[in-house]
Amino acid sequence: MVTKQEILEILENYDKDKLAIATVCSHSSLQIFDGARKEGFRTIGICINAPPKFYDAFPKAKPDEFFTVKDYKEIISKTDELARKNAIIIPHGSFVEYLGAANFNKLHLPTFGNRRVLEWESDRDMSRMWLEAAGIKMPRQIKNPEDIDSPMMVKYYGAKGGMGFFVVKNYSDFQKRINPAEKYTIQEFVLGTRYYMHYFYSPIKHEGYALSKGTLELLGIDRRVESNADEIFRIGSPTELAEAEIYPTFVVTGNLPLIVRESLLPRVFEMGEQVVEKSLELFGGMVGPFCLETVVTDTLELKVFEISARIVAGTNLFISGSPYADLVDEGLSTGRRIAREIKTARDMDLLSEVIS
Repeated sequence: MVTKQEILEILENYDKDKLAIATVCSHSSLQIFDGARKEGFRTIGICINAPPKFYDAFPKAKPDEFFTVKDYKEIISKTDELARKNAIIIPHGSFVEYLGAANFNKLHLPTFGNRRVLEWESDRDMSRMWLEAAGIKMPRQIKNPEDIDSPMMVKYYGAKGGMGFFVVKNYSDFQKRINPAEKYTIQEFVLGTRYYMHYFYSPIKHEGYALSKGTLELLGIDRRVESNADEIFRIGSPTELAEAEIYPTFVVTGNLPLIVRESLLPRVFEMGEQVVEKSLELFGGMVGPFCLETVVTDTLELKVFEISARIVAGTNLFISGSPYADLVDEGLSTGRRIAREIKTARDMDLLSEVIS
């Protein structure tokens, strides 16, 4: 992995008054570019071959410049060109998935956040170790598929937007549907409502919900629309579907906005605080946006089944702010909050605190 010192040396040669926000044209790039422009930054959209035409339909979110590559791996060999443009990379789920976590860690460009989180986030065993060590309640997990005795969710590793995830009831179901070439984890299928909590951790801000270092914000909550799980039972009962060999799938196709009962907000903040504090202890802390993917049961218990340690696509609902973000600053998107953190860090000469 590229060292922090190497990144600081690259950053030393940047014109700090001409910093540019750069990311791959996918996932949450529209709000990242829009938010960066609102905070006074130039923007660079990294794309394959030709610039995507749909950006012409969204002039406020169209990057000032497109940086084309033949494939995502080519970004690695073009870091010098991006450095000459004073580019600061904003990671998102598609960016890391397309480039690969190992390659992303080698990227010789200043990147918002702490890249050390990738190791903990991308490995489901390590992320579980992190969350459980933080005191977070999680669904029961089993190692041996032969022990499946109730509905279980099987998940493959990596940020795949739910692709390939499936529910099984017994070992026979598991054998029929598993891809043995993929790494996977098996965890209890918890009945309840899914809430995806969008947090932002700042190591340099002092006003607000204070942690041992910095502050924590809640910028929004969403629920994911999954195909075909959200519609499949319109055509039959689970038994009838299984007999027809039709099974629910969990590919994320969109998102819906949510708010949580206000009485649950103390617990929501406590969970975010616990996760951040443990990250500071384990790997120096994650910086910026992260998402705790939770299920709220009918007894109002919150269980976290996954963490995403960067901006998530559900934040795209709130480009003009959410009911929570508006109580921080009106019209504040997560993309704009990222740009504001970079701007504040630059003005305070603290960029080393928020990049890696």
